[in-house]
Amino acid sequence: MVTLATLREVAFTGYLTGYSFWDNTPPGSAAIARPVIHRSAAGVGTYQDPITIAVGYRLVGGTAKLDYPAGTRFYIPNLRRYVIVEDICGNGPQPHLTGCHRGKNGAPWLDIYVDGRRAGAGAANACMYAITGMQTFIIHPRKDYPVFAGALTESGCGRPNS
Repeated sequence: MVTLATLREVAFTGYLTGYSFWDNTPPGSAAIARPVIHRSAAGVGTYQDPITIAVGYRLVGGTAKLDYPAGTRFYIPNLRRYVIVEDICGNGPQPHLTGCHRGKNGAPWLDIYVDGRRAGAGAANACMYAITGMQTFIIHPRKDYPVFAGALTESGCGRPNS
């Protein structure tokens, strides 16, 4: 039986994008599809309060099977934030066939909630643009990595020196 205690951390390279309060589905909301510790997209990036992240999925018997199970934690060293799977990527008629589930150039694709509700759509869009790209992720991370806590857009878009 696999338990949290038996999972070991593994680093990998993946593609990171962001979504905000302003471009979420539905727009102007923080609604999420797979709540675990938050009722809506949120988090400051600590291990205890990780930021919501969305992942791709495939349909199995008409049911969405997430690429990473809801509740899976990651650490993103470049952002100094912990994240947790609580949402699914995509919208449109067949989101399971596009975007996050496809990956990017053979790498997994994860989509982090940048918030932006208080900073505005322009600031949120700038933050999403700034963080988009290949990043190192650590799945099943230990609890003691350095953290720069705060909602991404509102705290300088994950740049600890800003």
